[in-house]
Amino acid sequence: MSQSAPPGGDGLLVIACGALAHEIMALRRANAWDRIDVRCLPADLHNRPEGIPPAVRALIQESRPAYRSIFVAYGDCGTGGLLDAVLREECVERLPGAHCYEVFATAPVWQTLTDAEPGTFYLTDFLLRHFERLVIRGLGLDRHPELFPEYFGHYRRLVYLSQSPAPEAVEESRAIAARMGLAFEHLPTGYGGLETALRTAVDTHESPLRDFRRSA
Repeated sequence: MSQSAPPGGDGLLVIACGALAHEIMALRRANAWDRIDVRCLPADLHNRPEGIPPAVRALIQESRPAYRSIFVAYGDCGTGGLLDAVLREECVERLPGAHCYEVFATAPVWQTLTDAEPGTFYLTDFLLRHFERLVIRGLGLDRHPELFPEYFGHYRRLVYLSQSPAPEAVEESRAIAARMGLAFEHLPTGYGGLETALRTAVDTHESPLRDFRRSA
């Protein structure tokens, strides 16, 4: 998906994981960040994270002539530092943290959750909406349900990190936990560190423009 900023090559492009598209666009509308464009890569790249760094690099290089600033709305997302290596070469910043769960929960809360139970499976609003497609069918569990213990046998708890959930979302996530044989917890996070990081990216982008306009 894409939303266009005014022409002239002075806009900010956010290259985002498709799993964050809904939340980023909600923040864009709420804050009237009209100079932001958003381009999303497919969320199912998470099933093959080695594909994330080259896909992000290609989109950065394709888009750079049209934008003054680029920000990447990904965590490390299982790339083992390879995404950071690409972003250092391209001189582009990304979201802090290992993945969107840490971004939404914020690092201190995430650490507390991890310390309390390392064997935790996390849901976000996006993953809850697409659980059947990305998890059940994506892992082949619809065809081979006997693999459930192999994939999830080391988990003990499911934590639903909710951003702006539908009314029925908590019960749906509770049902997924029961299906997986896991204890259930719900932690409303809102947009957490995603809003903070995007606001910083926007402010950093806008500062040179404000300075230029004052001196003109």
